[in-house]
Amino acid sequence: MPKTPSESLVRARLHGPTMGTRWSVLCDLEPTVDQPALQLALAAAVQQVDQQMSPWKPDSELMRLNRAAPEEWVALPPEIMTVLTRALEVGRQSGGAFDPTVGALVDAWGFGAARDAPDAAAIRAATQATHGPAHQSLELDPAKGRARKHAPLQVDLCGIAKGYAVDRMTAVLRQHGVAHALAALDGELRALGSQADGQPWAVALESPAPGVRSVHGVLELHDLAVATSGDYRRFVQVGADRLAHTMDPRRAAPVRNDVASVTVLAPEGMSADAWATALLVAGGDHGLALAQRLGLEALFLLRRGAGLVELGLGRFDARAVGANG
Repeated sequence: MPKTPSESLVRARLHGPTMGTRWSVLCDLEPTVDQPALQLALAAAVQQVDQQMSPWKPDSELMRLNRAAPEEWVALPPEIMTVLTRALEVGRQSGGAFDPTVGALVDAWGFGAARDAPDAAAIRAATQATHGPAHQSLELDPAKGRARKHAPLQVDLCGIAKGYAVDRMTAVLRQHGVAHALAALDGELRALGSQADGQPWAVALESPAPGVRSVHGVLELHDLAVATSGDYRRFVQVGADRLAHTMDPRRAAPVRNDVASVTVLAPEGMSADAWATALLVAGGDHGLALAQRLGLEALFLLRRGAGLVELGLGRFDARAVGANG
């Protein structure tokens, strides 16, 4: 009997290091696809995002923008302009819950490149350095591919860059004729089509327990991106308090509310990543209302009482998450 289309494809796992973690792609390939060439192209795409947007690389385009004086136009490549544009849009739509100009606070609290522990003097300085909303303090000129700051602010794209890197991987896969793949970078994933046999890609939703890796549920993805933000993975311990790495620009401090994690579905990784961060910062009640008003598909895991309360919108409201156990 002749092979079905799914039987003629080859399952491949491609991966590599980046951004202090690893990128990975699980894909079903035609036998004619040059896997070494695809591996190199994927690695190059992720490397480009890291080289342009990393706050840990002094020569990145992001750091060149951060070093520029206020009102000085800085020419930037189209990739970082795309991410800056989306970051400012989400910042405006979220009422500032997502803010790409909190870089000084990130560094001051020990989550950036400057230091690995909170510094009281740096926190005071970052708190006192006030400026307007990000979409007013950072001006973009897409036609000329440039940006300028209207205040001495520090841009940080860590809440959106990994999602964009997943989008870039998806674009590379398409360019190589791949129609069935799951691209991942840390907590950001994007499905390209389904698996070759027509089944959706199954993705584990992590339980928000510090120091423990366990599955809360399973998502099924088809041509869809997902991102999760939470307070349980990256944090610093200050006395009895656990301070999450995500900044709340309204408090000029790490986010501190009842949200353990937020998972967002979106057509692209960049938007899923940014909105997961925004809703985490917004908090349970306000975040849920914001997501509902904007028609976002989100799952909130809230710490209330002695356990977790699960609240979902969109496909999550229809129990798109299969509880484990």
